[in-house]
Amino acid sequence: EFFTGSFISHILLILAFGRTEVIDNTLNPDFVRKFIMDYFFEERENLRFDFFYVTAFQDFLGQMFCTLGEIVGSQGSRLEKSIVVVNCMYVTFLYYLFQDSVLMQFCANKLDKKDFFGKSDPFLVFHRSNEDGSFTICHKTEVIKNTLNPVWQAFKISVRALCNGDYDRTIKVEVYDWDRDGSHDFIGEFTTSYRELSRGQSQFNVYEVINPKKKGKKKKYVNSGTVSKCILCYRIFKVNLILDSTGNPSQPTSLHYMNPYQLNAYGMALKAVGEIIQDYDSDKMFPALGFGARLPPDGRVSHEFALNGNPQNPYCHGIDGVMEAYYRSLKSVQLYGPTNFAPVINHVARYAASVKDGSQYFVLLIITDGVISDMAQTKESIVNASKLPMSIIIVGVGPAEFDAMEELDGDVVRISSRGKFAERDIVQFVPFRDYIDRSGNHVLSMARLAKDVLAEIPEQFLSYMRVRGIKPSPAPPPYTPPIHVLQTQI
Repeated sequence: EFFTGSFISHILLILAFGRTEVIDNTLNPDFVRKFIMDYFFEERENLRFDFFYVTAFQDFLGQMFCTLGEIVGSQGSRLEKSIVVVNCMYVTFLYYLFQDSVLMQFCANKLDKKDFFGKSDPFLVFHRSNEDGSFTICHKTEVIKNTLNPVWQAFKISVRALCNGDYDRTIKVEVYDWDRDGSHDFIGEFTTSYRELSRGQSQFNVYEVINPKKKGKKKKYVNSGTVSKCILCYRIFKVNLILDSTGNPSQPTSLHYMNPYQLNAYGMALKAVGEIIQDYDSDKMFPALGFGARLPPDGRVSHEFALNGNPQNPYCHGIDGVMEAYYRSLKSVQLYGPTNFAPVINHVARYAASVKDGSQYFVLLIITDGVISDMAQTKESIVNASKLPMSIIIVGVGPAEFDAMEELDGDVVRISSRGKFAERDIVQFVPFRDYIDRSGNHVLSMARLAKDVLAEIPEQFLSYMRVRGIKPSPAPPPYTPPIHVLQTQI
């Protein structure tokens, strides 16, 4: 059994990329061969996996389709999907990104006091076990002075150096009290494995530090303290979608015109950007809002209304759900100016302000015709939001002048309000008309738009994390294959 991987570009050119090894006589193959691919956040990189059964010939078993963004954006960089076969057999396939190194951080509590005039100056020494039962030092932490409750800095180490790639290999960790003359005092030790360490922060990753000599001499000896693996959170993108509302959607001259044969300008921009960035949203539930409309039943003007008509729960499932809510809203609301950006920016900023540990990052996508009525308030909202874990994408549609949008972008001059400058550049603006293919190929137009409009998001994301001193997530826990992975449906 083996599978081959293919790369599918946006013009449907299929290129064979690689082929795994053949694994004999098993229904639960665990392929080892790795493939290195170029990854671009701002592009949709479609993948196709073909599975074959090898005898005297190669019998086709089935296919699985996904995007590289789906794999990168899934929790732990793992993606599980079904392989669909023509004869209705479904095989569960698990794919995950191999990570050569792991980021870890440790802290300790109530370590033994070793210094006469102080507490202790603790540090950790990590040992990898060898085949002959001996141990080899693979890492030492820094020394934390005069404390019994140290928190060591996070460190990165290759999985090969830590356990030689064997997730169940014993790892011994010794705790010492540093002495200037080099005769460091032994506090205690504990053992673990990479598989245990990969479980994250839990009761499984709190280790008793044991000093064998003290344990043998004292009947009431419990431990010499504890060491814990600190938590390092996953970063999850939360995507918020905002569309402005101007023009009569029943008229062909409107940018919101509901053409039964093709997407309007708003639909194309929404689908182009949304289909790529949705791969990085953990639950695929998007709050979708409109601004600038009279709402039923009383015709009140709103600059922040739910496209699905439910203000208590404005979430839509996937970009297809957003598109459906958008077109349904065009039939129920009366589009009406003015166009105010500040309310929707502040709406997302309230959510972003509640996340301080870097576990979530918010992306606000605004699609507009370029007529903005609250420029001063919008600039103030962006300056305030620049301190938060969020980015703003603005796509201008139609023939209007976008001078105001260029000012909000801040690529040339950093945006400011009331004498205060934005902490970071968080706004990316592009006019959709610059990406329309002259031959009328809307797929190509949408791909070009998405590539440019998303290009700055990774650096904006990293700049926030660096300024806040937030470290990357640890490597995902090792994959343990399920007992049954083959399902057959007749």
